[in-house]
Amino acid sequence: MAKQGSAFAAFGRPIRLGLVGGSHGFIGPVHRVAATLDRRFVLTAGVLSSDAGRGRAAGIAIGLDPERCYGDVAAMIAGEAGRADAIEAVAIMTPNGHHAAAASAALAAGLDVICDKPLTTALADALALVQAAEASGLVFCTTYNYSAYPMVRQARAMVRNGELGAIRQVHTTYVQGHNATLVEADPAKRGWRFDPALSGESLILGDIGTHAHHLAAFVSGLELEAVLADLHALVPGRQAHDYGAVLQRWSGGVPGTMWVTNAAAGAEHGLSFRIFGELGGLEWHQERPNELRHRRLNGFEQILTRRLHGALLPEAERLVRVEIGHPEGYQEAFANLYRDVAEAVAARRTGLPADPLALEFPTVRDGAAGMAFIAGALESQRTGTWADCRLRV
Repeated sequence: MAKQGSAFAAFGRPIRLGLVGGSHGFIGPVHRVAATLDRRFVLTAGVLSSDAGRGRAAGIAIGLDPERCYGDVAAMIAGEAGRADAIEAVAIMTPNGHHAAAASAALAAGLDVICDKPLTTALADALALVQAAEASGLVFCTTYNYSAYPMVRQARAMVRNGELGAIRQVHTTYVQGHNATLVEADPAKRGWRFDPALSGESLILGDIGTHAHHLAAFVSGLELEAVLADLHALVPGRQAHDYGAVLQRWSGGVPGTMWVTNAAAGAEHGLSFRIFGELGGLEWHQERPNELRHRRLNGFEQILTRRLHGALLPEAERLVRVEIGHPEGYQEAFANLYRDVAEAVAARRTGLPADPLALEFPTVRDGAAGMAFIAGALESQRTGTWADCRLRV
């Protein structure tokens, strides 16, 4: 529900959302449920597929007006422009290679943007989106949804509050197993992710490496400055990267590591971070999302659990949706992002100040930083040396 006194409460109604992509696969339903879970968005129009017929059928199936199921983004923008109930924002969940064009068109039309990660497939396109979004003053969220777990926000706030002291090392892992066999040998399973034109030059870095990068930056408050990368296609016959080990150098000279793979046979998900400072460390595993381990120098280990009623810092407690003992996770975190974006959109449209705690969501700059990380890692792979990966825009 809307917080009393929030910009969204003053706005007084759900924001009208246009969908771009999501007719099939995993992520489309995740976005749609997340957008509507708190009744802050209403699904209004869409281009659900590059195949106009399939997109129209998919739009009708989720309850869209058939007249507002469009064949492409340009048609949706043109068709909505003259309506009193026109869309006010777009959510983009297409294959990666279509993100840049859809987001650019939406910004040019004055629409706020929610875009799946990675932001683009090329750094130049990401830099152009940063410039366009910031010049427009529109809201732009890149959906690094793991940043909206309560215990991740708890960790970020603890670091900000100095509970770890100066950060000394940052480590992330993201270990999956769904590509441990040559799944792409079956045309029915190959999918767009194995096409570099749609997925990007490095499958593993774009698909999950950017998540690990953003999570580390988000919690630590540091900027990744340089990388030394070792990227591989481990499964015989595969061309796309399915493994990455990356030495990292964060701002202030802080060292770190990243290990990401989707070819670890038997692994399920395995996203985690370990961040250590002069006074202690924090550890979080997405497979156990309600627990955050806090280790203190010369003190006991404490397991913080996700709960209500003052046990957590405000940055975390505001995202908790159910009472203690009940699990919540991926879908709720996605919905937390949409809820906060709605507050920012409402603030922009009403001219009222947004709840400051709602402005923690990842922006277009976070998305572009992920692309700078990928570009640096690929340069390092080519040269065998450290490569600069700072975002320069």
